[in-house]
Amino acid sequence: MALSVRKVIFGAVVLAAAGAAAYELSKPEHVPVDIATLGRGVLEVTVDADGQTRIRNVFEVSAPVSGQVLRSPVTIGSPVVADETVVARIQPGEPAFLDERARRQAEAAVAQAKAAVALADANVRAAEADLNNAQRQLNRVFSLNERGSASEAQLEQAEVALDIAAAQLDSAHATQEMRRSELAAAQAVLIEPGHDTPEATEATNCCIELTAPITGEVLSVVNESARMVSAGTPLLTMGRRDDLEISVDLLSSDAVRIAAGAPAYVERWGGDHALAAEVREIEPAAFTKISALGIEEQRVRVLLDFVTPADERPALGHNFRVYLRIVEWRGEDVLRLPISALFREDGDWAVFAVEDGTAHVRKVEVGRRNTEFAEVRGGLEPGDLVITHPSDKVAEGVLVVDRSALE
Repeated sequence: MALSVRKVIFGAVVLAAAGAAAYELSKPEHVPVDIATLGRGVLEVTVDADGQTRIRNVFEVSAPVSGQVLRSPVTIGSPVVADETVVARIQPGEPAFLDERARRQAEAAVAQAKAAVALADANVRAAEADLNNAQRQLNRVFSLNERGSASEAQLEQAEVALDIAAAQLDSAHATQEMRRSELAAAQAVLIEPGHDTPEATEATNCCIELTAPITGEVLSVVNESARMVSAGTPLLTMGRRDDLEISVDLLSSDAVRIAAGAPAYVERWGGDHALAAEVREIEPAAFTKISALGIEEQRVRVLLDFVTPADERPALGHNFRVYLRIVEWRGEDVLRLPISALFREDGDWAVFAVEDGTAHVRKVEVGRRNTEFAEVRGGLEPGDLVITHPSDKVAEGVLVVDRSALE
């Protein structure tokens, strides 16, 4: 009797287990999915691009004359004060070396100049002799005129002769000075580099000091070492770090979508938060730029001003790389749909909506969109559930379960 009861109980357990297994095998499969709830919020559509900071007014200091620039008294980052800080010193340059032909020509010019000086000295002595003779003749005629032996006409003629002799002496002296100057010029051509003369030493001690045109800091120094430069050669640049702006080259098709005054976010600049900026100017002319793939692109330069105060971005400087998101459109109360939920169905946008644990294909009308959300204009309502990143297992009528509920 007891054995029969045990057999009945064992048979009932086996039948129950078999029934449970059959139920589990026949139960429909639920596909785990990621589910998002639609809601209203702010939606911004932006134009994204890499930009570069730059100081709005960069001052370049150039050599005003040709000469030797001494070693730079300032370095990159040095603070400067307008009209006070000396940023460069220029000395007269050394004379050039002469080749054999040039040297012989210069020596011949010196010999010619010396001969001209000797001739001028002789003319001066002759003019002095003529002047002395004219003076004696005037004295003699004057004495004769007083005794009545010489007429007034003879006296006037003697006075004129004296004036002419004096003028000729002045002319001889002027010619003498000119010839001596020509000799000095010819001798100067023969001066070799490194040859110190009193005149050369005096000229070397004299230099031009260039002071900073603004109060700011040095941005770049072309060459810190002493060197020869010609007039107009750039020496260094300077500017004010708190006078930063942002320059970005946008595709012309993107540039037409934004307007002056549009807000922008400055990211990837090195700080832990985004900086605020504003579009100041969109240049009216585009330019051609070759992309990294070798494609010709029409680009437009857009300039932006920082809205964030300078004391909140002290590390930013000239020519720093930043990433910009310029706001093209902004909606304050928009029904937002995750971009990852959208797919194409018969040429239209569609989503998988979840109703009572079942996925249903629902076509939707979308408007503006960014990289995260799309604006819903029809087909869905706030609070609706949609599947994001649907897999191939998701189809019309498939049972789904929220993956987060399984964790």
